[in-house]
Amino acid sequence: MKLFFASFLTVLCISAVQAAGAVEQVKHPNVLFIAIDDQNDWIGCLGGHPLVKTPHLDRLAARGTLFTNAHCQMTLCNPSRTSLLVGLRPSSTGVYGLQPWFRQVAACRDRVTLPQHFHNAGYTTLSGGKIYHGGGGPKQRGGEFDVWGPPSGVGVKPVTKLIPPTPMGNNPLMDWGVFPHRDEDKGDYQLATWASDQLRTLPAEKPFFLAAGFFLPHVPCYATERWFDLYPDDDSVLPRVRADDRDDTPRFSWYLHWNLPEPRLKWVRDNNQWRNLARSYLACVSFMDAQVGRILDALKESGHEDDTIVVVWGDHGWHLGEKGITGKNTLWERSTRVPLIFAGPGVAAGAKCAEPAELLDIYPTLNELCGLEARGDLEGVSLGPQLHDAATPRERPAITTHNQGNHAIRSRDWRYIRYADGTEELYDHRADPNEWTNLAGDKKYADVVGEHRRWLPKIDLPPAPDSKSRVLTYDPKTDEAVWEGTVVRRNDPIPE
Repeated sequence: MKLFFASFLTVLCISAVQAAGAVEQVKHPNVLFIAIDDQNDWIGCLGGHPLVKTPHLDRLAARGTLFTNAHCQMTLCNPSRTSLLVGLRPSSTGVYGLQPWFRQVAACRDRVTLPQHFHNAGYTTLSGGKIYHGGGGPKQRGGEFDVWGPPSGVGVKPVTKLIPPTPMGNNPLMDWGVFPHRDEDKGDYQLATWASDQLRTLPAEKPFFLAAGFFLPHVPCYATERWFDLYPDDDSVLPRVRADDRDDTPRFSWYLHWNLPEPRLKWVRDNNQWRNLARSYLACVSFMDAQVGRILDALKESGHEDDTIVVVWGDHGWHLGEKGITGKNTLWERSTRVPLIFAGPGVAAGAKCAEPAELLDIYPTLNELCGLEARGDLEGVSLGPQLHDAATPRERPAITTHNQGNHAIRSRDWRYIRYADGTEELYDHRADPNEWTNLAGDKKYADVVGEHRRWLPKIDLPPAPDSKSRVLTYDPKTDEAVWEGTVVRRNDPIPE
């Protein structure tokens, strides 16, 4: 009898091991591809804000591998997303602005994009919300995904704006706060409903690549009282800043966000909007997190959780007063650092990787995890080794670009920035995670600067033809920058 039970238990254990191994050996797993717009590191598992509440993203990170040192390729929507989806750096395509649509650019015209690569491998591809930035009509975008769901958008809005006009004009996106409305009337709620319905009804005959792109916490940051009530109406919601933080940064750093609709810290302070903005952003992050949770619950209910790779990423970060500004369009940590989480078959659970990673790495990583044909024309590198063992070192840093000639190199411990006029910054993240002390002029760090300089992109193209909006150029002969058609000179007063 004892021998029988021992043999029976042995068979059960072997079966359990084999069943677990089967999950790890899914030949062509599904992909759930979740993008978040303007999401910085104010996520619980990333530790970017002590009060933020994101239980659903946190539980996904606990089920998979979290990259704590992940960075975008450019701190603006269109170039960041184009880079990820075509597998090339902005400096290799010249796509730096909000236009043009990437298919109009020579370097991207015939590229096989990430969703197309999965379609060609037999996957059903679906997209809802914001994955690509803008683009043309259905004829232009039709070949990118098999199915297009609801478009991106904030959804219901107040009758009139909630904040005063900002110095850069009355841009409708520059608004935030709470007003009476329903969660169900928000664009991201409707996106989560659509994605959840797809997961519950997709046929099992073919693997799927389902992309869902959330709008929030992009401005306008509107949320219902439920989400505002998660955060105190006091200064504990504010980030840490220094009044003299820009004193040791090059003047050229201002050119990257010279004349934008996002207000400076001075304006939000003077107009009693800083706390309101930070609280609105946090409330929208928690609302967005709940919608991610709805999709993850639907994935589990569908029975596909064990054969689906989930990847969550943000297209770039967002300043809420740090370095004296709000918005993106910088080469500092708050603007370049993004959430990046993988979970599913072949991914270690409960792991955190501090090695530098790039959004550019997602394309080759999904290729490897899903057993697709390798591509030799991608500039990213697979994160597969780190997904098996988060302690595996990476030789190369993360590189973020902001128009031609401006680049940040982020290694494990350092951030190095070089601007188009040759000025530089260097920050030691072990001692200075807020990037308050620029060490680039200190000779004892010359070797560190030199080591990071060698990673500056060898290809550094000018803006692609028909580039518009958020485009910066610099002429070293005249020492003049041109920002959206406006010439900027050294003695011009910095806009407030």
